[in-house]
Amino acid sequence: MSEDIKVDSLLDCKGQVCPEPIIHANIAIKKINVGEILLMESTDPGATNDMHSWSKRTGHQILKEESEGQVLRFYVRRMK
Repeated sequence: MSEDIKVDSLLDCKGQVCPEPIIHANIAIKKINVGEILLMESTDPGATNDMHSWSKRTGHQILKEESEGQVLRFYVRRMK
């Protein structure tokens, strides 16, 4: 995990494929407060495009993304 970003909620979507990670991210982001950070982890190679599209559509901010092996991590701030 990134040490410079305080994560408020972790969503493990490893092993899931589109559209499941986005569906679960949409549910999880609603469970945290505005301004808090959701860390979503995925092994779906399409998650990068999906998360950016979802972020633009919903208005939530992707603060950082990183990868380690096959695991993609997205740090998302709830904006509204």
